[in-house]
Amino acid sequence: MEHRDIRLDLLGGFKLICDDRAIELPTSAQRLLAFLALRDRPLLRMNVAGVLWNETTDEKSCASLRSSLWRMRRSGFDLVEARRADLRLSPHVRVDVRQVIDMTHELLSQRGGARFLDLDEDELGGDLLPDWYDDWVLVERERLRQLRLHALEALAMRRLEAGRHGEAAGAALSAVSIEPLRESAQRVLIRVHLAEGNVGEAVRQYRSYKELLLEDLGLAPSEQLESLMRPIMERIGSALIRPRRLILDSEDVTARL
Repeated sequence: MEHRDIRLDLLGGFKLICDDRAIELPTSAQRLLAFLALRDRPLLRMNVAGVLWNETTDEKSCASLRSSLWRMRRSGFDLVEARRADLRLSPHVRVDVRQVIDMTHELLSQRGGARFLDLDEDELGGDLLPDWYDDWVLVERERLRQLRLHALEALAMRRLEAGRHGEAAGAALSAVSIEPLRESAQRVLIRVHLAEGNVGEAVRQYRSYKELLLEDLGLAPSEQLESLMRPIMERIGSALIRPRRLILDSEDVTARL
């Protein structure tokens, strides 16, 4: 068995790479490897078999597990640590999802400082195994999506505080594009527009989100967003009323003449 540096990519699709060469695995072995990579801890064989082959008997699911492990061993690479009772991914395998999760946790913590200001938003990853529809994949995909959204919002706020408005808008827009109905992402984007002095952009974004929220969910924005925009909207209302008063005053003067 070769103990080499191997990379497993699960974001955007399944890819197993060693020394820039793709390693081909049967679908059942791919599912097993991805499951172990996402759990990142020793798992009982019975539990793994029960989740991955849940439409058959315990005996058949355990047989399928043994078959997948045998197929992985035939690849000649050290991919799984298999003990009598449990399994785990080999420490020689680097997983892109783990790297993204570590990065988002650090970014969301107090330790995540200036070094993230130059981060490319794409480094926070894409969709997890987008063509897979197993229940366990869907749960992990949503968990990762939520982490990514929180990280993008935090990144936007860090950049806003540093006065890097263009990059802050980029991170906020990335979050909005992932989930347009997410108000926290919309608020960050509106804050960036206001900090830049782009009041028109802020109002346009607010009105667009308000219409989308009403149309899709029948809801109104929260008080947090309304309080942020209330002074701006009141100024706009006053500006609209003033010209009308001037017209009325002019008509009154003309009538007197």
